[in-house]
Amino acid sequence: MFSSPREAGILAMRPGMLSGHYPEREDRPVGWFERAFDVLRRGATLWIPDREAGLGRVAMEIGRLGDGLTGLGNEELSERLVGLRRKVYNQGLREELCLEAFTLIREISGRTIGQRHYDSQLMAGWVLLHGRLAEMETGEGKTLAATLAAATAALAGIPVHVLTVNEYLVQRDAAAMGPLYRALGLSVGFVTEAMPPEERREAYACDVTYATNKQVAFDYLRDRLLLGNERSRLRLKLESAYTDHHRMGQSLLRGLCFAIVDEADSVLIDEARTPLILTRNVNSSAEHAAYREAMKLAQGLENGPDFRIDPARSRIQLTLTGGQKLAHWKSAATGLPQNTRHAEELLSQALHALHLLHRDRDYLVRDDTVHIVDANTGRTMPDRSWERGLHQLVEAKEGCSLTEAREQLGRLTYQHFFRRYLRLAGLTGTAREVGRELWSTYSLEIHRVPLNRPSRRRRMGTRIFISMDEKWTAITAAVKDLQTNGQPVLIGTGSVAESELLSERLTFAGVLHRVLNARQDEAEAEIVAAAGQKGQVTVATNMAGRGTDIPLADGVAALGGLHVIASCPNEARRIDRQLLGRCARQGDPGSCQALLSLEDELLQQNSHPSLLRVLQVYTKANGMLHERLNLFCIRRAQLRVEGRHRRARRNLLRQQRRTGRMLAFSGNME
Repeated sequence: MFSSPREAGILAMRPGMLSGHYPEREDRPVGWFERAFDVLRRGATLWIPDREAGLGRVAMEIGRLGDGLTGLGNEELSERLVGLRRKVYNQGLREELCLEAFTLIREISGRTIGQRHYDSQLMAGWVLLHGRLAEMETGEGKTLAATLAAATAALAGIPVHVLTVNEYLVQRDAAAMGPLYRALGLSVGFVTEAMPPEERREAYACDVTYATNKQVAFDYLRDRLLLGNERSRLRLKLESAYTDHHRMGQSLLRGLCFAIVDEADSVLIDEARTPLILTRNVNSSAEHAAYREAMKLAQGLENGPDFRIDPARSRIQLTLTGGQKLAHWKSAATGLPQNTRHAEELLSQALHALHLLHRDRDYLVRDDTVHIVDANTGRTMPDRSWERGLHQLVEAKEGCSLTEAREQLGRLTYQHFFRRYLRLAGLTGTAREVGRELWSTYSLEIHRVPLNRPSRRRRMGTRIFISMDEKWTAITAAVKDLQTNGQPVLIGTGSVAESELLSERLTFAGVLHRVLNARQDEAEAEIVAAAGQKGQVTVATNMAGRGTDIPLADGVAALGGLHVIASCPNEARRIDRQLLGRCARQGDPGSCQALLSLEDELLQQNSHPSLLRVLQVYTKANGMLHERLNLFCIRRAQLRVEGRHRRARRNLLRQQRRTGRMLAFSGNME
């Protein structure tokens, strides 16, 4: 079991006299001594041999205590709950009280929503309650496991935020788990993008609040702008005493007390490369002409003579010839900036929009509007835009109406935001690859939770083809055979364009199927939930439907369960595991296979051309040695991309710290 040195400070984790009306952790710089100590502490925890056994003893103790509750009536159970809530509120999260809380929550859950926590979910809940990250395999019931930690902390008076990756999951989980929380005497709310401030404030006032990470982070940023730097506890207390329109009454959140982050690797790692920027529209009609002129010039330049592209680093550099053409164009065109540096920057952005951002991969065009596609989830993000004029340049490229430029009001990185929670916990199926970064950035220690039932997943290896055409032909043939046998198939693709290309091939081959990408994101849950039906074929962008279960229809298990095909390597090995983990959940049968090509974008952009030519020659022999060589090159390309993204996150964090130190002199910390 875990030791409990943190539980003495339970009063500091809830709003009140001790912690103030808006408790949060001070994000102070970490010195070299503290960093060295953290490294040693993490190394020591990894050598503890009894970690899983300790979690097993927790589950056994909860099971023993639960035997005494099965014969109690609902009224007796309610009396025990009232007594427990009083003790937890006054004494804090002591181990014996937490064990009793888990026991009651498990029993009440079985009676109210018909779901009784498995032992593996009890272990995961225990990990979460102690501010750690639980690595549970896909389909092991992370949503239900989170209720144990969330409800126990809420019984102690701690406001809890349960954060996930999209609004469908927010509303689904709040509705599904709501009866359990209410049976425990707790209030539950959720936050969506369309909510006005009054409804948001009401939702955050609940004991447990479900929301997306983006909504909570932006609401926190709005509170920072409202409260400003003059937000000492005494000042805010006095302000609330002498005026009815005090700032605390207008703030949305009640502080950053306890957060449980579902799909933690996606939120804390993948999305942490992009800062959160709170903006407002400003009139920029005068700049629209410059954007159109820059795009017109970019379309007239040639790759090689005028500019060079580094697709691996998403960089474009003008050559001397390109600079001369810009100077000539600038003297003739009235729209471009006359300042040479500004004109070069604008042209580089236009070339970036033209050659590095692709329609149906990086963005969609709907109703004369450009919508960014999230590379990690495959979903559109209609409320986001690229900065420094890049969004308007993409609109000019696609012939859309140009939107107004946006003025920055506040800026925050996910790294700084989540470090400000007094206690942070997370759930994910894929964390081991980024364990070191999760520890160094968020002080999150990973605990692997054993499976509830042994896995029956069959891995059918990887096949690598020379060309994309050979790959799509092989996938089409494999899907047709599987559908003939009645086995459901899920194919993961790398982009909207690839999913639609495969859809065309399947249609031509007479294979009935459904497509799930950013164009159908409103029907995402319904499409994914039906992917386990007999004979169903689903083509989806790789992470579409993440967080939604795929139940198997009657008779499908006897056919081998769901078969998953990965049609391209992802930028991170974690995402490959996420996709292949969609099959064979909770002891069901299932199978998975990767059908890849040497022409896949990841390999093309992150391997030397001479190496690719060698691989193409040797792949024709189709020997095992050559397959292993190809796999090695693919893994090497993934490691290069992962390293580049890791450096981008580290640089973003360092930049935020430097900016914070500079702004500290002016008193504006955000």
